[in-house]
Amino acid sequence: MDDLTTKRCVPCNSKDMRPMTEQSAKEQLSQVHGWNLSTEGGVMKLHRSWKVKSFTKGLEFFQLVADVAEAEGHHPDLHLVGWNDVKIDIWTHAVGGLTENDFILAAKIGSLQVEHLLRKKPAAT
Repeated sequence: MDDLTTKRCVPCNSKDMRPMTEQSAKEQLSQVHGWNLSTEGGVMKLHRSWKVKSFTKGLEFFQLVADVAEAEGHHPDLHLVGWNDVKIDIWTHAVGGLTENDFILAAKIGSLQVEHLLRKKPAAT
């Protein structure tokens, strides 16, 4: 399989673009370490969480993600829950499910250098 970080997202305005099947999504999932499949309201999405050091580190994290999303023209749903729980959901809103664009964006987000923003130990639950 191609390295997804070298690919570019394609515009979502094509009438031919369709959401991928769950089987296809499961096959692609191995290329985006740390991401999981979730289904919400019948829509399959990519989901991942991180624990950041502080609220402001969460905002810095989001800025790094925003820069990638803008460059790709493909935008995730960003959530800062509490003061340090960053959650990202990616799906192609235009088709109501997952496309290769989502995996490309997830791979690029996954390759960001964010270690300096993350907690060293998981937070107690």
